[in-house]
Amino acid sequence: QVQLVESGGGLVQAGGSLRLSCAASGSIRSISDMGWYRQAPEKARELVATITSGGSTNYVDSVKGRFTISRDNAKNTVYLQMNSLKPEDTAVYYCNVIAVYPWGPSRYWGQGTQVTVSS
Repeated sequence: QVQLVESGGGLVQAGGSLRLSCAASGSIRSISDMGWYRQAPEKARELVATITSGGSTNYVDSVKGRFTISRDNAKNTVYLQMNSLKPEDTAVYYCNVIAVYPWGPSRYWGQGTQVTVSS
């Protein structure tokens, strides 16, 4: 099994910054894609950002120019740098990774970390 431990969430004023981290541990041979989702209260979960094993990134339009996703393969960790935060960014943020095994890939989810942006 693979465990994902998230950290870095908190309360910040509009215009501030936070950096989320998600470290994977357990029976890992390698990790392919990594990403971040978020779910606001009473809203559907949405994909925020992804990064491939080759380093290609994608972002939802609402965070482009403000958020940056990155990864440290040696530490099996994915990060989300969030700048110029807005109240609309308030949500629980979940990381996810695709772990690769000889028999195929498996998706794992973090426990979620709360991000609250006040106006």
